[in-house]
Amino acid sequence: MKVTQHIEAAKEKTLFSFEIIPPQKGKSIQELYDNIDPLMEFKPPFIDVTTSREEYIYVDKGNGLLDKRLTRMRPGTLGICASIKHKYNVDTIPHVLCGGFTKEETEYLLVDCHYLGLDNVMALRGDAMKDEQYFMPKKGGNDYAVDLVKQIYQLNQGKYLHDVMEVDNKANFCIGVAGYPEKHLESPSLQSDLKRLKEKVDAGADYVVTQMFFDNAKYFEFVAKAREMGITVPIIPGIKPIAVQRHLQILPQIFRIDLPEDLIQAVDQCKNNADIRQVGIEWAIQQSLELKKAGVPVLHYYSMGKSENIRQIASKVF
Repeated sequence: MKVTQHIEAAKEKTLFSFEIIPPQKGKSIQELYDNIDPLMEFKPPFIDVTTSREEYIYVDKGNGLLDKRLTRMRPGTLGICASIKHKYNVDTIPHVLCGGFTKEETEYLLVDCHYLGLDNVMALRGDAMKDEQYFMPKKGGNDYAVDLVKQIYQLNQGKYLHDVMEVDNKANFCIGVAGYPEKHLESPSLQSDLKRLKEKVDAGADYVVTQMFFDNAKYFEFVAKAREMGITVPIIPGIKPIAVQRHLQILPQIFRIDLPEDLIQAVDQCKNNADIRQVGIEWAIQQSLELKKAGVPVLHYYSMGKSENIRQIASKVF
């Protein structure tokens, strides 16, 4: 079932969803299940599964020599989607990236998604590799998320990269894309970023999930400006609770977001990470209640593979 169909069927009731990350290779999927289990009482209609792009590692060859190799530390997105869908009878949404994939590899991935009965995909450009100052697409890959959306939309029409095929069972993916209430870190302005979002929607995107934010006013302003620009698809807010002291530094650094002064002061007054975790939970509860009261279609939580704080938040909101 498509995300847009879930939203329509909810009849303006706010839904609960969350995002997980695959375990590192060599780790058991059971830990992932253990973190999903407590959240199923809130009846998520869908769960997002992230995709990690490739990264370089250096293998010691001896005699002071290092061998530079490409690897993926968290593979298995598609397998995890299939496993969760089977185990919990819930829709799963794989993240599909431009970075690290050719258009042909993307097409093969989408065909596999179709065979597995996955109705939704999240189309993302992806981040730059750790040793790159700027994002560099893979040779033969999609440059931007809008290009990836176009490829998925074309596949929905039965148009493959090298063939237009008369098929009885076309893919019909519901396409999600990212939105940035405080603008993408590489965008010169919020208005410019909204234009890029409009291009993705015009290319075939069906819904938007925002990057995390900690000030609801920024989400409401973002939605208002998007509507003024003619973006009519659902815009789902993404919520992440603060959990440790270093989040005050790394979240603004990585995601180029601002943290409210009240939240910063509350974290600074904490004596340990347990106290900080509780501050993050309470802040996210208040965010969620206000957003729910405003009638957002879905509250989407970034769990980062841990569920206890998300469970505590959801128990007060849903």
